[in-house]
Amino acid sequence: MKQKSGGIKRLMEFTGKHRGLLAASRILSGISSVFILGPFLCVYFAARELVAFFTGTPLDTQGLVRCGVLALILELIGLVLYFAALLCSHVVAFYTEKNLKMTALRHLAKMPMGYFDANPSGKLRKIIDENSFQTETFIAHQLPDLVGAQVTMVISLILMLAFDWRVGVPLLLLFGIGFFLQGSLMGKDGMKFMQTYQDSLETMNHEAVEYIRGISVVKVFGQTVQSITKFNDAIKSYRKFALAYTMSCKKGMVAFNSVVNSSFLVLVPTALIVGLVSANLAGFMQSFLFYLIFSPACAVMLNKIMYMTSYKMQAEESMRRIDMILKAEPQAETISPKHPKNYDVSFEDVTFAYDNTDHPAVSHLNFTAKAGITTALVGHSGSGKSTTASLIPRFYDAQEGTVKIGGVDIREIAHADLMKMVAFVFQAPKLFKDSLLENIRAGRPTATREEVLEAAHLAQCDDILAKFSDGIDTVVGSKGVYLSGGETQRIAIARAILKDAPIVVLDEATAYADPENEQQIQQAFEGLVKGKTVIMIAHRLSTVQNADLILVMKSGELVESGTHDTLVKRNGEYARMWANYTKTTKWHIGNEVKVC
Repeated sequence: MKQKSGGIKRLMEFTGKHRGLLAASRILSGISSVFILGPFLCVYFAARELVAFFTGTPLDTQGLVRCGVLALILELIGLVLYFAALLCSHVVAFYTEKNLKMTALRHLAKMPMGYFDANPSGKLRKIIDENSFQTETFIAHQLPDLVGAQVTMVISLILMLAFDWRVGVPLLLLFGIGFFLQGSLMGKDGMKFMQTYQDSLETMNHEAVEYIRGISVVKVFGQTVQSITKFNDAIKSYRKFALAYTMSCKKGMVAFNSVVNSSFLVLVPTALIVGLVSANLAGFMQSFLFYLIFSPACAVMLNKIMYMTSYKMQAEESMRRIDMILKAEPQAETISPKHPKNYDVSFEDVTFAYDNTDHPAVSHLNFTAKAGITTALVGHSGSGKSTTASLIPRFYDAQEGTVKIGGVDIREIAHADLMKMVAFVFQAPKLFKDSLLENIRAGRPTATREEVLEAAHLAQCDDILAKFSDGIDTVVGSKGVYLSGGETQRIAIARAILKDAPIVVLDEATAYADPENEQQIQQAFEGLVKGKTVIMIAHRLSTVQNADLILVMKSGELVESGTHDTLVKRNGEYARMWANYTKTTKWHIGNEVKVC
């Protein structure tokens, strides 16, 4: 959808074919407000009859009954029209909310994986769910009410001047002061706060999600929320901004409510002054009854407009935040896609730096991972191993140099084709709350049940399926069904086996496995990597001993390459890492504890 404008105009672009219903809703709301004002006039005329009765005029009981019946009819018509207005606006609001969510989700589907590192799930969920809900509330209720309030305001202005301008003008001046105070509360400072408020709310949502995910660690170590620094700081930041804004509005809000609810402080002295100079005191008193009855309704209208203005600010800020997602540039897609002749992966002078960092994560990287062999990336934490692997499926794009598959720049390969070429087994794979069958089938949605079972067998998952009564149809996360880290890893490998991609990237795939699971995972790898281009990242050097090529990285640069035996004999960085690794594998707790 082409973006033309911002704020409410931008929001209206998502109403689509239902915009006509929104116009009908606003018209119906405006008409209903006219009818809802009718009973006030009926009460006024009834009050005139009662005043006339006390001055000696015979009471017109039939006239009073007619006023009551007419007031009831006008009120019912107004309510029916208002109900119809809300019915139309709600239909538009629900469709608009759906359009916003679907558009945002479709756009997110086009974004590279790196985008989600900078924009975590808690933040995105808040933007999509809560902000779209706020726009739905604004369209469903505030837009129709705004038209009704505007019509009421115009009619009130006419009536106040029509009955007796000498009383009407002071009241209009009073309400004008109320409008001025309202504008001071909802100005640019209010909008800036709304942005800061939403920022702190998004941060708190994200940190809450992260805290819940890590609740097991918190319980195991007996920690409290105070120990989760980021979450605690996010809560305090949210409290700080919410409280600061509330206190900043205190004086203005008190002044506004004092003004709009003090109409009698104007009416009483006005009545005394005008009444003393009026030639027809009885006529003046009858007109004055109108202002006594109608001015409280005007105060209610002003309060409604104030809250609608606040909701409008929320809707505009919500739309701006949803646009932050929609305006994020997806990776450029090639117009003339090319197809690689083989599946060699080569890095040619590749440099990449994350946003807001002073140094590159990888710098001037050059190597080739040949098809049919296993290439291992090793190095200390932060050396750039995972970053290197993430550049292959275009989770990020390199700022300098070229990543190629089969001699073709990956930016010249269609994104869908590139995703089919690469199977990625993450360090901490995620399983959906679905059956094991569907979790594995995510690798190739068109796969048959038999193909899924074969992939599970090759991934050494037979013991996992055997321990559940429903086998492959067991739903993960339901009725206490949970898998260990190693079991989850094997299901992820089955998913990759089923995908049967020619390039396999293993990012710390045995990191959370116990010795028994690690052996099974290593056996599963045999079914996954056979005949493929394999790029393996590992901290446990024992898992890469048999790799055809080992690349040693340090501070984002490639410092050594070769086989295990060659690198050990070279007595360089890898040899030092291997020596440290072998020491740790031999380390054990002794029987004696020496006290210094």
